[in-house]
Amino acid sequence: MLEKLAEIAWEFWAVLSEMAPYLLFGFFVAGLLSVLISAQRVERHLGGKGFWPVLKAAAFGVPLPLCSCGVIPVSASLRRHGASKGATASFLISTPQTGVDSILVTYSLLGGVFALFRPIAALVSGVIGGMLVSLFDRGPEAREIDDIARAQSPATVTGNNRFVEAMKYGFVTLPADIGRALLVGLIVAAAISAAVPENYFADVLPPGIGQILILMLAGIPVYVCATASVPIAFALIGTGVSPGAAFAFLMTGPATNAATIATIWKVMGRRTALLYLLTMAGAALAGGLLLDQFLTARQVHAHVGHGGWMIPPLVNHLSAAVLLALLAWALG
Repeated sequence: MLEKLAEIAWEFWAVLSEMAPYLLFGFFVAGLLSVLISAQRVERHLGGKGFWPVLKAAAFGVPLPLCSCGVIPVSASLRRHGASKGATASFLISTPQTGVDSILVTYSLLGGVFALFRPIAALVSGVIGGMLVSLFDRGPEAREIDDIARAQSPATVTGNNRFVEAMKYGFVTLPADIGRALLVGLIVAAAISAAVPENYFADVLPPGIGQILILMLAGIPVYVCATASVPIAFALIGTGVSPGAAFAFLMTGPATNAATIATIWKVMGRRTALLYLLTMAGAALAGGLLLDQFLTARQVHAHVGHGGWMIPPLVNHLSAAVLLALLAWALG
């Protein structure tokens, strides 16, 4: 028993130290984005009808570090300030899938191909979902959204020192938002790596559409943030899950869960909620099948073994210690 716990602890630290430098840098960049891209500026660009507002909404959402729950009040505010229904849906779909922090963590554990594929998939799925809503859902929202927007929208950054506000968001607010989910994700990833034999899933269910469907369905009802889902996906690949199946989990886990779908249903109506869910499921399946065509599990593990050569091990371990202290302080 003690030997197994020690193995879990070692796996926890190994994954944490691999991703810590990238995540700390991601927190820094996310803080800068929080003051450089104001909600008012976003709202000005997302009004009107047609393809262009939908595309801009999806592009705006890709780098923003908002989870599937945090994106709801922001989207309500966008809608209240004149964003089209399609643009709002596009923002709802693309934003929780990625963020500058999760993209960097994806690179640290899963490699450059995965890190590039993930935001592109978020952008494309956001545009597709937004256009579907624009075409097939022209009715009013199911309920007035002003109360949600006013009660839950993040406060506008104030104060003369914008850099201090940015660092406060990046290293206090954001770690507090994702810290608990991140720690749980790391523990789950470590437990999977320690408890599940290598290639176990490949022996039970070979890579292919079956694996992708199962991981996609597993990700739809649960909540796991875009950053915390990465170490879980990495651990699953180590047990024989294909990169495409891991991608399906990475796509649906952060963007769909029971609470989010129920809230979208109330805020924007039944049809938008169904189109949202259909878009996420279809994009996860198609993206998983496509990714498996040019990326293998062996290439993912080769990146972890050799891709981090520019960062000395000492820096990785120090960064892991700093990240743990930061998460403990933020959560405390």
